[in-house]
Amino acid sequence: MRIGMLTGGGDCPGLNAVMRAVVRKGVEHHGDEIVGFLDGWRGVVERRTRPLDVRAMRGTLPRGGTILGSSRTNPFTIEGGVERCQETLSAEGIDALIAIGGEDTLGVAARLHDLGVAVVGVPKTIDNDLSGTELTFGFDTAVQICVDAIDRLHTTAESHDRVMVVEVMGRHAGHIATWAGIAGGAALVLIPEEPFDIEPLCETIVARHEAGRYASIVVVAEGATPKEGTLAVASGEVDQFGHAQLGGIGDVVAREIRQRTGFDTRVTILGHVQRGGTPTAFDRVLATRFGVAAIDAVHDGAFGQMVALQSAAIVRVPLAEAAGSLKLVDPALYDVAKVFFGH
Repeated sequence: MRIGMLTGGGDCPGLNAVMRAVVRKGVEHHGDEIVGFLDGWRGVVERRTRPLDVRAMRGTLPRGGTILGSSRTNPFTIEGGVERCQETLSAEGIDALIAIGGEDTLGVAARLHDLGVAVVGVPKTIDNDLSGTELTFGFDTAVQICVDAIDRLHTTAESHDRVMVVEVMGRHAGHIATWAGIAGGAALVLIPEEPFDIEPLCETIVARHEAGRYASIVVVAEGATPKEGTLAVASGEVDQFGHAQLGGIGDVVAREIRQRTGFDTRVTILGHVQRGGTPTAFDRVLATRFGVAAIDAVHDGAFGQMVALQSAAIVRVPLAEAAGSLKLVDPALYDVAKVFFGH
């Protein structure tokens, strides 16, 4: 078979590991020819490709990012974009397509499948907010990067009796913030699922410091929002999928804490640091399992499906189900984080 492959949306550690597994099993076990589309769906729209063979994927297992490049292009918002995708796949002789991405990339894949495109999805998102799978590769690496940063911030915060606000990724779901907050010993964790009230938050910090604590770490997901009517937060530009460009809530929270408590408060926005660098061993293994499962799904004719992790096993779920709704933080897990709030 001649199989196309693309990586869409934000990059994350483990993308190359997925593609390496697809190529290795596809070429050596099935005799496939693998074609990579450059820069996500944009490469399909514009018919820009590169061949992917075993040699091309050597050395990519520990490499972050994606050798194919990525973008947030949405063919359904481009005039004639869908037709151009179909023309490209036909002209390139693509028998099946493997789309590696998050909610938006796989949402496009699901819609194209409805139009007759033979496509299999692989879940990728730093935020770990895709339904149908317990974990996505890249998430473990991002959490570890955040925890490493929080561990370092503890020492400087304690040296100066400071409050440290750490802004992490998490547009609609606070998985990174919750996991990193628990593992990093944060005094407070703010997530999009639970709008916060700045006043009791500041009271908690004051009580903590009056009790003899010498530092407070506040972890804030980038999509965290204050309760209506409590704080004004600016909105950013939107991409082709209608998502606002976030970032800055950490500065808002830090400013309010400083003004309301008088404590020296600093903010660290980890931003794209969370996406970069080499994947953890867990993410390398998960990504490899996903890649092998994806090429197997292609040869089983399981189109319109996404490979997923459930109860330690790799399974298949409908693309429409995976991209249909976001997976939010389990309230029970957030309750675990709350046990340590203010302590």
